[in-house]
This record gives sequence, C-alpha cells and structure tokens, in this order.
Amino acid sequence: MGGYFGIVSKKECLADVFFGTDYHSHLGTRRGGLAAYDSEIGLQRKIHSIENAPFRTKFERIFDEMHGTSAIGCISDTDPQPLLIRSNLGTYAICNVGIINNAPELIDRYVSFSGGHFDAMTGGRVNVTELLAALIDQKSSFCDGIKFAQKSIVGTAGILVLKDNGSIIAARDRLGRLPMLVGKNGDGYAVSFESFAYQKLGYETVKELGPGEIVEITTGGIRQLSPPGEKMKICTFLWSYYGYPTSEYEGIGVEGMRYRNGELLAENDMKKGIAEDIDYVGGVPDSGTPHAIGYANKSRIPFARAFIKYTPTWARSFMPGSQVDRNKIAKMKQIPVYELIKDKNLLFVDDSIVRGTQLKETVDFLYENGAKSVHMRSACPPIMYGCKYLNFSRATSEMELLARRVIMELEGEEGMKHIDEYADGDTERGKALRDTICKKFNFASLDFQKLDDLIKSIGIEPCKLCTYCWNGKE
Repeated sequence: MGGYFGIVSKKECLADVFFGTDYHSHLGTRRGGLAAYDSEIGLQRKIHSIENAPFRTKFERIFDEMHGTSAIGCISDTDPQPLLIRSNLGTYAICNVGIINNAPELIDRYVSFSGGHFDAMTGGRVNVTELLAALIDQKSSFCDGIKFAQKSIVGTAGILVLKDNGSIIAARDRLGRLPMLVGKNGDGYAVSFESFAYQKLGYETVKELGPGEIVEITTGGIRQLSPPGEKMKICTFLWSYYGYPTSEYEGIGVEGMRYRNGELLAENDMKKGIAEDIDYVGGVPDSGTPHAIGYANKSRIPFARAFIKYTPTWARSFMPGSQVDRNKIAKMKQIPVYELIKDKNLLFVDDSIVRGTQLKETVDFLYENGAKSVHMRSACPPIMYGCKYLNFSRATSEMELLARRVIMELEGEEGMKHIDEYADGDTERGKALRDTICKKFNFASLDFQKLDDLIKSIGIEPCKLCTYCWNGKE
C-alpha cells in the first residue's frame, strides 16, 4: 500500500509535512520520501529506506537539509518516491499510491513511440512513479496528462504533484478506490490519504476529492481542474483493516464502523445460539481489537486482552523479508496474560484471515499457555481473490489464500465453480470450509462476517464499494 501527504502554506511547512507523512507509516514499510519547494532553493528531495527503522528516525535531520513553504511526502511499500522530473511540463516532484498492472506493456509502448528511456533498477525493473510521470508528460498540461495516465494504466494511481511554482496538483484515482482529502488552516491547505494526519496539525476538512477528480491547490484556494466521475469503487478494506482507526472516508469513521461490524458478528452468533460459554472476547491485535469490542458490547461477554503485543522494538510483524522471519517475530511479540488464558474459553476476532500462517502460530501459543478452547471470528468474509487494484494483500498465486487452498483440498478444480457457496456459512459447502479450517487450526468454532453485514456496518451503497477480494465482482 502506501500513503501521501502534502501542504501548501504561506510559511515554512516542512515540520508539518514531516509529521503528516509519518502519520502514514502504518501503510508501508519500504521507502519514505519528502520533496519541498522553496522560492530561493527551488525543488528538493530526500528518500530513505524505512525497512529496518521507522520514517521519523531516517528524517530527523531533515529540517537542516530542506526548507519550503510547499512540500509533499510519501510512505511507499513499492519503489522510491517522490521523484524529481524535468520535462516539457517543467520541473516537478511526483508521488503516487496504487499499482500499475500493465507496466511492461506501457514501457514498451512509451519507448517505441517516443524513443525515450527509463532509469532501470535491479533486474531491469522501472520505477512505476517514473513511468507514471512519462505518461503524464505525453500531454501539454498536467490535467490532460494525469487523465491520460489514469486511462492508460490497468490498476490504480492516486497522485500528488508538487510544481516548481509551489502549487500542488492532487488527483484521486479514477474510481476512488483510495481516499484523498483536503484540509485548511489560516496559512494554507493540506492534502492527505488519512484525514487525522492534518487534523492533528490543526487543519479542518474542507473537501474530499471524488473519483478521478483533479484539483490544483495554492495558498489562495482549491481550483478544480477536472470534475469527479460518477462511478466509485472505494476499497472496503479501508474500514475493516488498513485504514487508521481515527480516520474518516466518505464521512464514515473507521473505529465506529469496526464496532458496528463486531456487533453484527455477535448478533449472528446469538441467533445461532453458538459460542455461549465464552469467558472472554478479545481481538487479534491490533486491528481486530475494535471489532472484538463491538462483539463484546453486543454479546455482553467481558472484553479482555489475553495477550499483548510487545511493540517498542518490533512495531510491525511483516517487516522482515522472509515469511519464516515474519512468523518468528510475530510469535516473539506475543506476551501472554496467564490469568486471562489458563482454563478459559476464549473468542477472538481477527480483522481478516488471508493466508492463515501467523494465525496458526497465535492459536498454538494460546493453547500452550493453558487456554481451554479458542473460538475464532473473522471480521470480513473469506478472501477468495487476490487484489488486482491495489498493492495490498496481493498473492503471487490465489492458492496462497487459505480459503482457496481448502476448497482445492475439498473438491479440487470443481470447487472453484462454487466459490459463492463456500463463502456462505449457511450452505453445506460453506460449513465444510469452516469445519476444515477449524480442524487445521484447532479452533473450537470459526465463522466469517457476512458480506451484507460488512457493507451494512459501513453504511455506503454497495455499488460504491469494491468487494472484489471476496466475491470477484469488478
């Protein structure tokens, strides 16, 4: 994934952009970058790896190295950015969040029709942000170029451009799969993926860009360059998992949605009369916790944290490159609270069950520490399809997905014709999926949130939500 943040101000703004960008660190772990504009210095840029240390530690001396009244920042899980580009459109900095699935084809097309070239990275890969800039530069204005780029790519691109006059062009991706919001204070404007990032800095929300909308932001105001499109497919996972709890998207708060979602999970269990002997409800930390609070509030079963993640040195379990190392660190982070585990019937809510690798380690850990039984609930439906629209939960093969692997075990290729039935816990195939996973993980019971209830907990029209990873619908 990744996140972006920018400010246009009447005064020095680098400190605010530093903090605003740092507030997006939950969205990426590979690269962090800042670009700034100063009327005397011009455009400047710094990029650092954040794979082994957080963003803020790599940029703590940035205030001695860069200055500006306009700046953009990016946390990236892909290539280094922002990039500085000099082209027919002038000199500018650019960053983006999303994915370009047809990059090889676009590179071939660009090189063939323009005679151009790219700076190749290890293995001959091209930085997708540079590719995006090359597409934008095919037109005579940023607005036309961005529309051309977004029409050309197969995937998603939310774009920030910092021009050499200090203005910022902000373009939400064509179908609004990712958010882009604008805040205002007395000195200027901020643009951000996460709304809380600028609210914490004293800005108030004045605009949320629509799907494909393009604006230019100066200290004098926000000028619309291209209106929003009618179709939106915002990612539902924003609310259920990777969005920060204090943010809002399309006016819907993340934390509140997760409480409602957990309540609906509990209602379903209560209707079925299952999981009634539970001593404590807990969340698989951290993003499963608010869903579990909602479950506990509705069921009136006490909420408790049976284990705590030790995060001072290992903030995120998936930072190491190999799955073995990630699993090891995930296990080392889990510190048990023995009195809440030993001889207790526990129910946990996880935000999702994707591959199931770390979840198996967690359940084994609970039984090793004396749990009597462990029930599991997923706050979203079984994930059946790898995401092809964002750089998130992407599997090199859909057989990496736990639900797909189980279907293959149960029925082979024939089962792939009945994915909808396997997703539904009320069908025989759906029950078989859940029973098989229970046996693999030693769960006392397992269920997944229903897609209709997940959508209900958000409160947005279903046609405006992307649910591809669950039902395969475009």
